[in-house]
Parts: sequence; structure tokens; C-alpha cells
Amino acid sequence: MIRYHSLGQLPPKKHIQFRKPDGGLYTEQLFSTHGFSGPMSTLYHINQPTEVSGWKDLGSRKPNYVPDEPLRHRHLKTSRLNPCGDFVSGRIPLMGNSDCLWSQAMVAHAMEENTFFKNAEADEILFVHDGEGVLRSMYGELDVMPGDYLVIPRGTIYRLDFQQYPVRVVVMESHGPVSTPKRYRNEYGQLMEHAPFTERDFRAPNRLPTQELRGEFQVIVAARGRHTLYIYPYHPFDVIGWDGFVFPMAFSIHSFQPIVGKLHMPPPIHQTFIGQGFVVCSFCPRKLDFHPEAIAIPYNHSNVDSDEVLYYCNDKFGSRKGIEEGSITLHPLGIPHGPQPGAVEASLGHTETKELAVMMDTHRPLVLTTDALALEDPDYWQSWKTTR
Repeated sequence: MIRYHSLGQLPPKKHIQFRKPDGGLYTEQLFSTHGFSGPMSTLYHINQPTEVSGWKDLGSRKPNYVPDEPLRHRHLKTSRLNPCGDFVSGRIPLMGNSDCLWSQAMVAHAMEENTFFKNAEADEILFVHDGEGVLRSMYGELDVMPGDYLVIPRGTIYRLDFQQYPVRVVVMESHGPVSTPKRYRNEYGQLMEHAPFTERDFRAPNRLPTQELRGEFQVIVAARGRHTLYIYPYHPFDVIGWDGFVFPMAFSIHSFQPIVGKLHMPPPIHQTFIGQGFVVCSFCPRKLDFHPEAIAIPYNHSNVDSDEVLYYCNDKFGSRKGIEEGSITLHPLGIPHGPQPGAVEASLGHTETKELAVMMDTHRPLVLTTDALALEDPDYWQSWKTTR
């Protein structure tokens, strides 16, 4: 996922004079990661990116976690959520740990005009379940379709506008950088032939409508567990050009190329992104295992060092009953899970699956929030009971 991209007007070299038509200087901004050692981009602004008119504390955004919950499998029904808020205020935190936070949004309406968002403490992976729209950012514009993952680097000022509402969005925040799994890339960073996607599948901003507007513009900044409102005297999308390796990207789950085998393949073949302390996987329609005696659904397994969260984009899962579109299951470390009674026999002879889901596996236990408990199906743990 690390690659060079550029948009707009650029001077021939960094750190040299780059003048406006009126003779003034554009303002250069280096957007760096890991100090000056990680991926970077360089942006050129009409205005000074450091200038603000004022700021206001909007209060805490810390999730209301429920500590010391008993260990059990969970099923959350997000269909119980009512549409509320915009793509920021409508986020409902459901679970998290020191590495990541999973929120669900049933976005009811667009963000207010001349208002934008910046997550300054986490990279974001947004999964757009439904809805078409546009991701507008300081790096330019990117069209959004149902099934898109949007990977947004921390510090990016952006807004997400949809054509119609409500829209279902999964929000995964990562306190470390997000990339594709290393085993898919060669030593130069290029995706290799065995990877389940290619560079062509990742879409970068493709147009840069520079905004040369003065007025009052608001940016909600997420940092240190709070939201702070910054007021700018100019439009924050005043970038005339930029280049580098840090920028938002889109990848459609429908572009994922499933890896199949003679016998059932383990979940790592579905890995799409990797963050600090977690991975994100895509379960997509595919041909099933082709051994004549293959059992084509997952075998029982114990999560001894990983919590597993699965968001179901449809209800086409042969190993799981009682699941609906928009369901979330959480199978925590410490207890085994697998096909429910009768699922193995029912799967025999099947040659393909139509399942579609997003999974997050974490290396640290996830803690649920009070909002998550309000969505829970309390009888889910009984779905493995057999009748004798």
C-alpha cells in the first residue's frame, strides 16, 4: 500500500521558492511519520497551515468501557441502532483496547457545511457497508462506493459526504500505522504475484479542487481522548499541490481475490490490512475446497492469543445460524468456537460460498462498551448446544 502519488502543481525541488501568480510564496508543509524516518508527503498551501482564529474544547470522546465482563461469545445486532449524527458524531464505540477501537455508525445526515474532521491520534479504516459518496480531503477528492475500505492517515483533514442517508459505516481506529501484510510485498514494497490484490486495486485521490476561500471554517480534532474544535479563517483544502507516500486510499472488498485450496484454508489467507496489534480480513464469495471429502466450512479452533470480531455484510454464512446482515460476533481468546451443530453435515457437497464479511483479529483482549451491551443477543452462547 506504500507507493508514491502526486496531484496538482509542484516546484521542481523540495524546500525551494514556489511562488503564487501574485508573486507571494506558497507555504510548504511536510507531513511526516515516525519523525522523519517513515512515509512522508509534502503539501503546498495558499495560506499558513498554522494560522487559526480560535479553538474550543468539545469534551471527552473516551468510550464508556465495561470492565470485568464475564468471558463468553457475543453477538451484537447493529440493526438495533437508530440513524444518528454525521460520520463523526454518529460513531458508536462498541469495543477496543490500547491498540484499536471499533465503532459502528448509522450515519443520518451530512456534516454541517464548512465543518471537517481530523483524527490526530489514530489512523482510520472506514468500511462503507452501503452508500455512494465522496471523500473530500486536503489531498483531494476520492469517489466512494458500497464495499469500500477507506484508509485515512492520522492528521488528515477530511469529510465524508454521501448521496443519500442513512449509511452504515464500520470505523476501525488504529494507534499504529496501517499497511498491507508484509508477506504480500517484496523487499522494494511492491505487491507480489501471490497477493490477493494488486496496486491497481487501490484508489488514491484523483482530483484536487483547491479552495481559495476566506471565512470561518471548523475542524473537529480528535486527540488525547477529546474533541477540540479549531476555527480557521480560510478553507483547509487550500492545497495547490502535493506529493509523497502519505494520503488517503480506497480499496473495495469486491476487488479482493480470495485464496482457495484443496482443503480448508486458515483465516490468515483473508488478511487485507495490518495495524499495530491487529489485522483486518475480508471474507468474500469464492469457490470452496475441492478435495472430494473436504469439509468446506471452518473447523473448531481455540483463540488462545487473539480476539476475533466478525462484521457480517450479508447473511450467507454456512457455519453460523441466527446471523443477520449487520450482525457482529465476538469470539474472545480463551474459549473455542466453530461451526454450530448440524452445519458441517449441511455444508458437505457445497462448491462455493456467497459470504461477505469484515473481520478484525486483535492480539490484546477487547473490552466492550455499554453501547455494545445494549445491542447484544444474550442467547448467542447457547447456539452451540446439541439436543440429545
